[in-house]
Amino acid sequence: MTQSDSDALDLNALFEELQSQQAEAALPEDHRSGFVAVVGQPNVGKSTLINRLIGQKIAIISPKPQTTRRRILGILTREDAQVIFVDTPGVHEPLHRLGEYMNEMALTAIPDADVVLFLVQAGTAPDDLDRQIASKIAHFEGPKVLVINKIDVVEQDVASARYTAYQALGKWDEMLLISATEGHGVEGVLDALIKHLPQGPRYYPEGQVTDQHERDFGAEVIREAALGYLEQEVPHALNVEVDEWKERENGMLYISATLYVERDSQKGIVIGEGGKMLKRISSQARRELERILEQKVYLELWVKVREKWRSSENWLGRWGYKPPKE
Repeated sequence: MTQSDSDALDLNALFEELQSQQAEAALPEDHRSGFVAVVGQPNVGKSTLINRLIGQKIAIISPKPQTTRRRILGILTREDAQVIFVDTPGVHEPLHRLGEYMNEMALTAIPDADVVLFLVQAGTAPDDLDRQIASKIAHFEGPKVLVINKIDVVEQDVASARYTAYQALGKWDEMLLISATEGHGVEGVLDALIKHLPQGPRYYPEGQVTDQHERDFGAEVIREAALGYLEQEVPHALNVEVDEWKERENGMLYISATLYVERDSQKGIVIGEGGKMLKRISSQARRELERILEQKVYLELWVKVREKWRSSENWLGRWGYKPPKE
């Protein structure tokens, strides 16, 4: 490296440091920031709520349980605050190593957070899993916010009864009733969270809304499309890996991905008669990717069998399903 190269690198570092200092100086004195762990059972609406709060899609959603498999960060930046939502897998009774991993990811997010948001749903009364999650949250020393979602699907008297029942699960700094799908009460959730966050700097650039890489997000969009069409045991046994992600000279984005299942019978279901099911999945995923990425996409999908991959440490490790470090 020449002296001029070294000087250029030093100048670039200095420029970046000055930009960072200017950004910090521009923040209000009471600027708040921190991490909010969003935990709860499958299908209570965690990803729907976070997408609503962020104002755009950063996590896939599906009526199928256990849709979210990893921690995903959703980053909301305002003039007065930066809220970093940690979307976690739904806590459930695991049947394989993947399920155990998902539970570990969810529950170990609690002690690392600045605020914990426990999301439940008004359509069901508290059960043993809710009590288990609440007992984990009870050991958290920071602010605890209980949010009861889906109040739009129950009558007023039922919502009141659920409020009382869930309130009894622990000591809460805030309790709120919302409908994440309809948007009712969501702003109140955001105000409550910001109120309980500590004063601090911004941890991410203003324009960043998630920590996901494009390829990982693309794989999730494809899986979301598949979940919309597939039934019975197939959705739980499905994983998607993007093999190629390349922009061509004509501006079109070429994506090649493989859908992995555990049995030949599942492979046949995913492909469908004459390849019709795979074509439906591909068309839906392509349209959604084009909408989000705002460019034309050529999507090519393949289906392969990896027996018992949900219990294989090798395959789980390859696909990023790794247990949290102690």
